[in-house]
Amino acid sequence: MVPHFKNSPPTPSLTDGPLTLPVIRTIGLAQPLRWLVWGAQDMLRGGWLSLAHGLAVAAFGALLMLLARDRFWLLAGALSGFLVVAPVLATSLYAISRALERGEAVNLQLVIKTWTRWQYSRYAVSGGYWCLVRFGLLLALAGTGWVLTSAALITLMAPLPVNTPQDFLRHVVLAPHRYLFELWLTMGGLMAAPLFASTVIAMPLLLDRRVNVLQAVLASWQTVLTNPLPLALWAALIMGLTLLGLATLLIGLVFVLPLLGHASWHAYRDLVDASALPERLPPEGAA
Repeated sequence: MVPHFKNSPPTPSLTDGPLTLPVIRTIGLAQPLRWLVWGAQDMLRGGWLSLAHGLAVAAFGALLMLLARDRFWLLAGALSGFLVVAPVLATSLYAISRALERGEAVNLQLVIKTWTRWQYSRYAVSGGYWCLVRFGLLLALAGTGWVLTSAALITLMAPLPVNTPQDFLRHVVLAPHRYLFELWLTMGGLMAAPLFASTVIAMPLLLDRRVNVLQAVLASWQTVLTNPLPLALWAALIMGLTLLGLATLLIGLVFVLPLLGHASWHAYRDLVDASALPERLPPEGAA
């Protein structure tokens, strides 16, 4: 079992209202490095199930590169937009880490249940499994918005068409006196920062506890405001490892995605005391 904080301040009562939030813990600056270590341990214990998530994402990225091989202006936005929806794609990785933490069985049935049990009508209400779907759709819309914004920015402001990585390097990154790359990075950062703050622990919390999207997002923001420096380091680690995965012709993503997914579960467990909130359990008799 991975050690987690044991002594936490009292949690608020569930009778405080529908927006009751979990208690947020304060962590040390180096804690994100421990999450990576624990995530690597879970990835090894999860075996092929963990790696299959990374393989699926890498295969999708390869298909995207094939379809947009002559449209790098589109590919640049699509690959960066992947970071927006990654927290949703890692949902079953959180479930695997939770099962390992509890000593429960880790198998394909667990992954299937994670992605399908939201359909049961008992939970098709606020705070039910439909909230994972709604949150995923919101992130997908945000990712699509960034892809379109990125594509428009590059195609309209680049001095020449950007169809290859070399074109992107010459006409966007190294273009003199145009500052297009700086503008592209700034706009991406302005979108990424609030999205990171909204999602850093939101998806694991939605998976683990009966909360709604607003509760999860507010708790996520509170987490960032309580631990700005450690979570800035965590954001940098996520970005750096993802870029490494992309730079290795997507092969690195096979390992990076499950590593970050499992590590994100441990980030949630370290940052949040949700013990006062009801657990999210499947309906009785559900497979």
